[in-house]
Amino acid sequence: MLLEQVVTEPDPYAPFLLSQAIKANGFVFVSGQAAIGVNGEIVGEDNFDRQAEQAFRNLDRALKAAGSGLDKIVKTTIFLRSMANSGKLVELRRQWFSAPYPAESMIEVSSLYSSEALIEIEAIALDGSR
Repeated sequence: MLLEQVVTEPDPYAPFLLSQAIKANGFVFVSGQAAIGVNGEIVGEDNFDRQAEQAFRNLDRALKAAGSGLDKIVKTTIFLRSMANSGKLVELRRQWFSAPYPAESMIEVSSLYSSEALIEIEAIALDGSR
C-alpha cells in the first residue's frame, strides 16, 4: 500500500509532525481541521460561527491539495466543545456539502487541541481518481 502525504502551504500541522491528510488506496484521510488561519492562530475566538466557517474552509483546502473535494467526502467526524452548537450544523452541511450528504458522527468533547477551539472536523473522502 502506497501512502502519500498531503501538504498545504502554509502547513500549520508541520510543527506537530502531523499530516494535513494521507492518500491511501483511493481514499483521502483528512486530519481534524479546526479554525486555524494562515498564521497558525485560531480564527474567531469565542465565535462558533466564524470558527466553523474557517474549519470547513480548511477542510476544503486540504481536500483540494489531495486532488479531491468536498463532493467526494464519504464520512465526517465533527468534534464540538458544546452540543448547543449542533443545530447549526444542518445549515453548514447545506452550505458546504450536497446530496448525497456524507455519513457523520458528532461528538461533544471537553477540550480540543487548544482551549480556544470550538470545532474540529475530520473526514474520509475518495481521492478523485474514482
